[in-house]
Amino acid sequence: MHQSRHNRTETLDFIQSMLGQLRTMAQAERCDMLAYLIEMAYVESSDIIRGVRPMRVDIDLKAERRALAG
Repeated sequence: MHQSRHNRTETLDFIQSMLGQLRTMAQAERCDMLAYLIEMAYVESSDIIRGVRPMRVDIDLKAERRALAG
């Protein structure tokens, strides 16, 4: 089912809010790596909301495999 743009924005806003709270909790527990990873997810959600980054990342797996094969 296709979400409306309004519902998608609300969902992303909620996710970002939860990530902010989780980051604060991880920092309070001195879980530096966890806090960092949550921060990266927070920044990613912010970029998606602002339209700076697409919601999906399409990867050409064949091209990636060729590059790795040398």
